[in-house]
This record gives sequence, structure tokens and C-alpha cells, in this order.
Amino acid sequence: MRIEPLTAPYFAEVLIIANVVHGDNYLDLAGLEAMLKKGTKNGLNACFVAIDDKNQVVGFRTSYAAGQWPIDEWCTTNKWPVGANDMAYFKCSAILPKAQGQGLGPRLLSASIDVLKMQGAKAGLAHLWKQSPGNAAVKYFKKAGGQLINIHDDRWLPLCINDGYVCTICGTECHCQAAEMAITFE
Repeated sequence: MRIEPLTAPYFAEVLIIANVVHGDNYLDLAGLEAMLKKGTKNGLNACFVAIDDKNQVVGFRTSYAAGQWPIDEWCTTNKWPVGANDMAYFKCSAILPKAQGQGLGPRLLSASIDVLKMQGAKAGLAHLWKQSPGNAAVKYFKKAGGQLINIHDDRWLPLCINDGYVCTICGTECHCQAAEMAITFE
């Protein structure tokens, strides 16, 4: 498997993966284009795809550059290890079930961290899906150095109400929790 920067030719495959892993209407083309824009700073792209030996995308990670993402009610800024202008954001990650368990999540995260540091970020924040199978999202992020900041109930419920998101666990009324976690970059 190889890791490459996310670019437009991979969009169709990334959209399929996002909606298979996270649920229908989780991501659309406009949203993906916006993610890529927020992840690019000084000509450096912090978004990546994992590609298998058949040249198919099997996973992806989108990340936002520090200062290029909206801080909202789901952010506990007073507990962050760095100020908002130095905090990058790990927006979304998904690996197809057939490719899970092969270390792709950590490899994609590492690729994003390398670029985010080059962009000037000092830390990265994520809202991780606690109800992911086996709580894998939180476990791998913690193993990468992530520290728990806060737990948020109903983090994705507004997406159901406003955007038609259908959670793979809860359906059209998502009550999953988000673990707000941060990794401080060295």
C-alpha cells in the first residue's frame, strides 16, 4: 500500500469510502473540495489517500491547516495544549473494511502530521467517533499520542437534522459520542 496526497482524480473513490464507512450523506463533492482547500497552506497539502496494489483507493485522511478551520461549540479551547492559531484539525478518516487492520490509519495520520508541521501547526485536534467498531478510532489516536480533551454527546446529530446524514449505527438520529482529542507535535 502506498500513501499519496489527495487530489481531484481520487475524489469519486474517497466519496464512496466515506459514505460506506461513516454512513450515507456523510460527505459530498462540495464538502470534499472544501476539505482539500482547508488542508492546503503555502502550497502544502495535508490530505492523503491510501492506494492498494490494484491502484484503488482503500482509505483517506483529510486534515485542516492551523487557522483554516472553524472553531465551533464542539471545541473545548480552554483545555487545548496550544492556542487556536497553532491548532490544526484532523477532519475525517476512513478505511474500507477489507483494508482495516493493516496500519493504514496511523500511516495516513503520520503523513498529515508531517505536512501540518511544515505548515506551522504545533498540534492537531480531532473529534473521534467513540462508537467506531471496537472504539478503534480513539484507540489508534491515543496510540499516536492523542490526549483526551472532552467527550461530546450527539456530535453528529446536527448533520442528521440539517444534511440528511444517516449514521451506520443510529440511522437518521445519531446520538454517537465524539472524543475531542489532541496530539501535540514535537
